[in-house]
Amino acid sequence: MARNRTMVGLVFLTFFVMSLITNILNPLIPDIISSYRATLTAAALLPLSLFIAYGVISIPAGFWVERFAEKPVMVAAFLATMAGTLSFALFPAYGVAIASLFVIGAGMTVLQVAINPLLRVAGGEEHFAYNSTLAQLIFGLASALSPLLYSYLVENLSGASQQRNPLLAVLAAVTPARLPWVSVYWIFSACCIVMVLVIAWLKFPLVERTEGERAGSVQMYAALLRKPLVWFYFLSIFCYVASEQGTSNWISEFLFRYHGYDPHTTGASAVAWFWGLMTAGCLVGMGLLKLFDSRKVLIAFSIAALLCLTAALFGSSRVALYAFPSVGLFASVMWPVLISLALNSVSEHHGPFTGILSTGIVGGAAGPFIIGQIGDHFGLRAGLCFLYLTFGCVLSVGFWAKPLITNATVQLKKAVAERGT
Repeated sequence: MARNRTMVGLVFLTFFVMSLITNILNPLIPDIISSYRATLTAAALLPLSLFIAYGVISIPAGFWVERFAEKPVMVAAFLATMAGTLSFALFPAYGVAIASLFVIGAGMTVLQVAINPLLRVAGGEEHFAYNSTLAQLIFGLASALSPLLYSYLVENLSGASQQRNPLLAVLAAVTPARLPWVSVYWIFSACCIVMVLVIAWLKFPLVERTEGERAGSVQMYAALLRKPLVWFYFLSIFCYVASEQGTSNWISEFLFRYHGYDPHTTGASAVAWFWGLMTAGCLVGMGLLKLFDSRKVLIAFSIAALLCLTAALFGSSRVALYAFPSVGLFASVMWPVLISLALNSVSEHHGPFTGILSTGIVGGAAGPFIIGQIGDHFGLRAGLCFLYLTFGCVLSVGFWAKPLITNATVQLKKAVAERGT
């Protein structure tokens, strides 16, 4: 039992580190643009490089974990991530960033595939739903803390602070003075080293994968890809992640360009609130899903997200400062609802179908890039109007989805109980 609790703690810690590293790009966009004199499209190539790895690696990662087991794969994934973070920390050039972010994304993808079955075995199947929800809350917490870490390092890498704080003094010695934001990648490299040592030291339980967790065969993927419904749900996941990352990546730059807010403080704080409210929204959504059909919840939250987006893009500076994070609040239920509707709409091959849906995370690469391209020609506000299309796609699922199994609500349980009597 003690070993299982330790393993559950390791999974939670892995979720935290993954989120911390992945979501740091959101507040970095203004610094990337100013440091490298980059266009919006060039800046968007960085999240594209990170998230394209999800599309390329998701399905192969399932086969790797099944063949080599969780422990060696997780060690390899963190070593790859460390190679990415350390290479950029040592050589903070734009070209290096492109390559290193792809490597980081690949490592994050493999970890995501490995730790969910491990959490089920380590924590017990009867506690899996609770532990999975808690893991997502931890992931969201790290997403909110990541911009604050960036803000702290950039604001405090000064001579006076270095004398008071040994950590800042060390970071200042190894970080170019004109690129203080690069210091976060030294922190991430240290985190990866710690994770490798911890994983190598721990004894892992034997993980027997369920049908829904197995990678599946080529024939299964081929059978699924012949179904239009599979492509519709893949597109919905693609559009959701494009919406999430397209919003969060450009919040700080938009607030700076159109309202003059400092990206190191106010901009970073707005990004932190985006992820913080998304985490809080998960809790609200869990309660609503016990009361209402998930499709109705999806429709309501999608409309609310679109209204907040409109206020953020066309409202005053004060309105934009609060409306952008509010988009995160209403986007919070979209991922779990879309995944559950998708898996409940097919009767077999849930493991391979999950792999196909996970590949849709590549939308996180496309969304910011398309926004950047439009923004370079017509302005960032016009670019962010692309999100009306992606959020609209998510909204449409609430109208056309016809799952074989609907989510259990209090009213549904009561009706079933009455029929039983």
